[in-house]
Amino acid sequence: MPGGCSIRALWILNSLDAVVFSRRFPVVERQWKTACKTANESCSEVEDPVKCSVLPLLPTDPELAASFAERKRREGSVRGFGIRVSQSTEGSDSWVDDPITRHIISLYIDTEEGGETHLLWPLILHIKGTYCILVLPLVEPRHLKAYAKLCQRSDCGNAVGVDDSLSSLLLDLPSITGAFMVAHAIGDVITGDVVEPEVVVSASPSVGGLLDSLTGSIGISGISSRAKPVAAPVASSAPSGTAIVGTITSDAPKLGSRPLDKDTLRSFISSAMPFGTPVDLSYSNIFAIKTNGFSSSDVPPQDLKQPAWKPYLYKGKQRLLFTIHETIHAAMYDRDEIPDSLSVSGQINCRAELEGLPDVSFPLTGLNNARIEVLSFHPCAQVPEQGVDKQSVMFSPPLGNFVLMRYQAICGLGPPIKGFYQLSMVSEDEGAFLFKLHLMEGYKGPLTMEFCNVTMPFPRRRVMYFDGTPSIGTVSTTEHSVEWKIITGGRGLTGKSIEATFPGTVKFAPWQIQRLPSFRSGSGGSGMVDEDSDVETENTNNMVNIEEFLMKKMNKDLPPVDLEEPFCWQAYDYAKVSFKIVGASISGMAVDPKSVSIYPSVRAPVEFSSQVTSGDYILWNTLGKCPSAATANE
Repeated sequence: MPGGCSIRALWILNSLDAVVFSRRFPVVERQWKTACKTANESCSEVEDPVKCSVLPLLPTDPELAASFAERKRREGSVRGFGIRVSQSTEGSDSWVDDPITRHIISLYIDTEEGGETHLLWPLILHIKGTYCILVLPLVEPRHLKAYAKLCQRSDCGNAVGVDDSLSSLLLDLPSITGAFMVAHAIGDVITGDVVEPEVVVSASPSVGGLLDSLTGSIGISGISSRAKPVAAPVASSAPSGTAIVGTITSDAPKLGSRPLDKDTLRSFISSAMPFGTPVDLSYSNIFAIKTNGFSSSDVPPQDLKQPAWKPYLYKGKQRLLFTIHETIHAAMYDRDEIPDSLSVSGQINCRAELEGLPDVSFPLTGLNNARIEVLSFHPCAQVPEQGVDKQSVMFSPPLGNFVLMRYQAICGLGPPIKGFYQLSMVSEDEGAFLFKLHLMEGYKGPLTMEFCNVTMPFPRRRVMYFDGTPSIGTVSTTEHSVEWKIITGGRGLTGKSIEATFPGTVKFAPWQIQRLPSFRSGSGGSGMVDEDSDVETENTNNMVNIEEFLMKKMNKDLPPVDLEEPFCWQAYDYAKVSFKIVGASISGMAVDPKSVSIYPSVRAPVEFSSQVTSGDYILWNTLGKCPSAATANE
């Protein structure tokens, strides 16, 4: 069986668990039938009793919809529990006790003819808008049987060093990754959320690369009639001072939100994955081919082979754009017993407006200082030279914006925002809080913080009003949050650090006890108490800490947390920081425009920009509970 990715079928279900679109690929399905026949003939039922659960044929749409609804009922939600709980049944996904089963699921199909039950796996589940997308890649029957055995295992979890686990099984299946890409691409098409990687264009001339023209056009050049349509540029919000004003360029067609367009979906599937094999999942390329077709001017020279990722040859003013976009994730505890966690994930976005089929090469610098942990490249790239602090990259660029490289690194400069957040409940409906933050400490120019906001979310309490004045910035409230805008657009922070404090109080609407659902096991025991329980009559005379009593009393009445909100199992746990930094990367990763080479040599300016944005940047309440990862003892 081929080692690439082939798709047997895909389904799209609406919020009512009804199949609104499906597509089966007979060519791939014939491969599955042949593999099943070979596997069943090679072993007897005594040796392999699981063979009877292998479904040689794909289910009908009603059969799949019924099985999907049954799984949602059995697993408690669309994605399921993900871990083994008291409600888990043997043979179900949650019985495997691995969170990945919330994204790679199985269905037990009850066939209309014969009344037999068959296992269908692996189904990639992707939720986009109001739709659930299921993609079934081609695997070998032995992989299906291995998963069926995992669903019957008496123990739970994945022991370290054990081969017989779901993780080791998935590592043997490269088609899983391709199926995820297919699911996400289809989700973007049906919801109109087609977004290309962001490439920022400097409004002022930058230093050119090798053989660059100092008089080259810096503005957004027009793409010829044979290329893809260009979206209107969006002006970026730039602070005063040394910040660079620029534009963002993209070729992605703006589809907008709309009902499911089956004709568009069929056209995309036929072009992107003919006969069930993904070829090019770029909607921009598919859209361009469908809109413009081909002409004799799109044919490359006979001695050059045109790659699949570049269906058109660019014509127009030439230039090369690079943007490093880094996202920083942090968990700040301000506790001696728990170290702060800080990580950086980044990517180098590129846009090559170059005629013909040139090769571009440049050295990546700063790898040693950036302390890169994970590194991956676009299929168009080759990495012929590697060193401790230098890595040469050569690539044949596709049209439009694309991600040339992704990486994970350690932030060498330290956290751009550090400090602490404290919130103490002085009564059931009132809390006192304090922020003390240091911004851009140790950061120097050209690094510029364009904006910085801090949000205190209260998803289970309604904010009535707050009282407090920050040392800098403005404050606003919503029904369930308080937002502190420390730095706003037009007031960028460059070359210096500042300290920001914000003491205050927040008043909530009166607390209302909420009834908790009761879960009773088959032996008659109960997993949770409800409102009629006598737990609330606990004796509080011996409680010295009134705040601890209030937190216990309020948290006891909170409804069970949704697995989609991992941070919100209590109501007062954290504050979230959002910001944007421009001017350079914080990992040390960089592209030197002077070192960029283009072959054959052309006169094309090379521009480089960078930006850093916050991901999950969390300030945990120093006075509350918080999760942390346990460190291994050496």
